[in-house]
Amino acid sequence: MEDELDEVARTANFSGVVRVEQDGEVFEKAYGLAHRGYNIANTVGTRFAIASGCKAFTALAVVSLIDDGTLSYDTKARELLGDDLPLIDDEVTVRHLLAHRSGIGDYFDEEVITDINEYVLPVPVQNLLHIEQYLAILDGYPQKFPPGTGFAYNNGGYVVLSLIAERASGVPYHDLVRQRVCEPAGLAGTEFLRSDSLGEGTAIGYLPIDGEWRTNVFHLPIRGGGDGGIYTTAADVSAFWRAFFAGRIVPEQQVAEMVRPHSEIPEDKLRYGLGFWLHESTSEVQLVGWDAGVSFKTVHQPEPGITRTVLGNTSDGVWPVARFLNGIRR
Repeated sequence: MEDELDEVARTANFSGVVRVEQDGEVFEKAYGLAHRGYNIANTVGTRFAIASGCKAFTALAVVSLIDDGTLSYDTKARELLGDDLPLIDDEVTVRHLLAHRSGIGDYFDEEVITDINEYVLPVPVQNLLHIEQYLAILDGYPQKFPPGTGFAYNNGGYVVLSLIAERASGVPYHDLVRQRVCEPAGLAGTEFLRSDSLGEGTAIGYLPIDGEWRTNVFHLPIRGGGDGGIYTTAADVSAFWRAFFAGRIVPEQQVAEMVRPHSEIPEDKLRYGLGFWLHESTSEVQLVGWDAGVSFKTVHQPEPGITRTVLGNTSDGVWPVARFLNGIRR
C-alpha cells in the first residue's frame, strides 16, 4: 500500500499526514512542508486546521449542554438571539441547526462559492476573533425555506450554534469546546489557534495565487468559530473517534442520536446526523473539511474499529489520497 500511496501523494502534490488504524495496527506517514518559507517538513505529529471538521466539536459542545439541561433540542434560537439576526425564522430550533435543516440564509454558501481560493470575507479577518464578532457577517441573509422542511448544508447555522452555546452557558465558545470536548477526549494537541500565532509544530495553510504558493492568513478568520477552524493532529483525530463512541464526551444515548440519520442526501450517497456525515447504507461516520489552504477527511467504521484520516495544508490535496484509501478499504 505504501508505494502506491506515495505515488498518489506525489501526483496530487499532497502536503499533509495520512493515518490508518486497522486490526490494532497503525500506519502513518507525513508528506510535504508545514512551512514553505523555512523548508520545515510536516511530521506525523504536525497540527493542521480541519475547517468544517470542527462542526462535530461544536455539535458535541451543544449536545453536552442539552444533556445537562442548559439547552434542549427544541430550544428556539430566538430565545438566545433576542433582537440579533432578525431574518432567522422564530421557529428555528437547536435541532434544526444541528441537522442543517434550519433553512436560514448562509453567509458562506458553498452552493454559490465556486472558487474557495478566491473567496474573501466581507470584514477584515482580524475582526473575527470572538464569536460575538461574527454577528457582523451573519446578518442580512433571508430565510431560504421553512425550518424543518429540507436539508441545506449551512456554515452560518453552526456559527449561530456557537453563539447560542456561549450565551446559554456563559462560557466563551472556544473554552467551552476545550472543556466539554477536548479535555474529556484527551485531545492534548487540539486547539483553536490564531492564524497569526500558530506556534511550533503547526502547518500553515497554502493556496496557489498568481502562480505561487501563498499563505491563507488573509482568507480565514483570525480564530475559527462554530463552523470551522480548530487545529488538531492525526493521532488526536483517532482519539476523538474512540472517545466519542465510548461515550466519554457525551453519553452513549446522545451519541446514538447524533449518528442517527436525520436527512438523506442521495446525490452525494450520504446521510447526515447531528454534526456528522453518515454513509448512505452502513454505520460508517465521516468528518470532512475544506477551505482556502485546508483540506481534511476522516472516516470511522465503528464495528471493526477502522479509522482512515487525511489532513492537508492545501485546498485540494487531500481528496486524491482519501479516494485511494477508500478504494483499498475492506
